[in-house]
Amino acid sequence: MSEGKIIIFDCDSTLSSIEGIDELARVAGADVCKQIEQMTTAAMEGKIPLEDVFARRLEILQPSQTAVLKVGELYIQTAEPSALNVVTTFKQQGWTPFILSAGYLQAILPLAKYLGIDSDCVEAVNLFFHEDGSYRDFDRNYPTTRSGGKLEIVKKIHNQYCPSVMVTVGDGVSDLETKPGVNKFVGFGRYAVREKVKAQADYFIHDLAELLSLL
Repeated sequence: MSEGKIIIFDCDSTLSSIEGIDELARVAGADVCKQIEQMTTAAMEGKIPLEDVFARRLEILQPSQTAVLKVGELYIQTAEPSALNVVTTFKQQGWTPFILSAGYLQAILPLAKYLGIDSDCVEAVNLFFHEDGSYRDFDRNYPTTRSGGKLEIVKKIHNQYCPSVMVTVGDGVSDLETKPGVNKFVGFGRYAVREKVKAQADYFIHDLAELLSLL
């Protein structure tokens, strides 16, 4: 693992076109789906704190282990078209890619494997299930379940690896919050344009391939 340069990607609406939580909601019916989507959008746009919706969404959905793993398959099927090439190229150039997400670890690990990102470089929320696979709880202490949590993880990664360069890439306000801890924050708008992110990002792109010329 190169410790010189680190690039950290958001997952939902960045490495993949979907929002995993919304896909879980589809199974629960139209009314629940609409409620979850509204909560997710409000949090991603910074209108309400993430911690206000994180536990509530899971309490409503009670996602089974099987449902979460299906989202993992969907992440691969809906991967951003240039993601695999971009990650591969960065690795060849000596960068270490990470995924940093408020999504669910069990769903994101398959996408990481597909993209060639080491499982140790995936930072996401662990879900807990009963023996029969039904939902039990989530890691309530994990930083990305609350506002400012991604910056906490970025600082942890920086302290662990002491890279010469750190870059974060993402679509949401929670990604923008990492800006003080990195050299560059790149806003991403292929799937969702958040005006606050677009206004405050160091760069704003619509295709991950643009990173190769930016960096």
